[in-house]
Amino acid sequence: MKLNKKFLILILIIFVLHNTPVYAKKYEDKNMKKITQTAGREQLGTFSPDFAHFNDDILFGENWNNQDIDTKTRSIVTVVSLISQGITDSSLKYHLQNAKNHGVGKEEIAAIITNTAFYAGWPKAWAAFNLAKGVWAENDIPLSEKEKYASTIMFPIGEPNNAYAKYFIGQSYLAPISNLQVKMYNVTFEPKCRNNWHIHRAKTGGGQILVAIGGRGYYQEWGKKPVEVKPGDVINIPANVKHWHGAAPDSWFSHIAVEVDGTDVENVWLESVEDNEYNSLK
Repeated sequence: MKLNKKFLILILIIFVLHNTPVYAKKYEDKNMKKITQTAGREQLGTFSPDFAHFNDDILFGENWNNQDIDTKTRSIVTVVSLISQGITDSSLKYHLQNAKNHGVGKEEIAAIITNTAFYAGWPKAWAAFNLAKGVWAENDIPLSEKEKYASTIMFPIGEPNNAYAKYFIGQSYLAPISNLQVKMYNVTFEPKCRNNWHIHRAKTGGGQILVAIGGRGYYQEWGKKPVEVKPGDVINIPANVKHWHGAAPDSWFSHIAVEVDGTDVENVWLESVEDNEYNSLK
């Protein structure tokens, strides 16, 4: 049975942190903006207060803030549902804008509406496209590849990893996730980016845990074949083992790096990964 990748990631982080409620509350407050709605009370508050309550407090207040599925996915589901019913008025326009606000790009919405057309009907799709063109106006600034990728992962990409740039080939980014109890960072690699061979030295304990959260990458220990790494995969790196990790040649890649406590811990950077060795990867 394949577990939901976000659920697996969160379970692993909970296991590592031990005192997860403090961390989870901190992360939620910082990164998750609660969705609120007031349209029901503004337009129907005196005419139908019950409907206004159900619309603002239940549909949006509870349902839209439920994180069993992410908000981008929920936006897409809502847009498809409205188009399928032939609702192409201001309601659809609102939810198209909502989808855009939560990371759905112009190419994505075009593909979504086109796919829906085969099941819901061509005229409904035409009507939806007329609204979508206005929401994704031609003069909109297109998203960069970094922005597109950022919308697919649940943790921030962070800033360019300049402090360690000399130990990487290509561009990487670093976002601190937790500096309390156990140090955790989200490390993101642009396509073809990888770090040098290195060793997490420790007298006792030490090492590192990688939890993949986005894209596709590789991990390799000295003397062994490279291992492909995808979201939900966990790599346990023992102390004193020479290794490298980074993105696949054609994909961005992000992993949460968890530093394991130990004594006399030291990170030793070594030579870069040779191009002929890396370029043989798919």
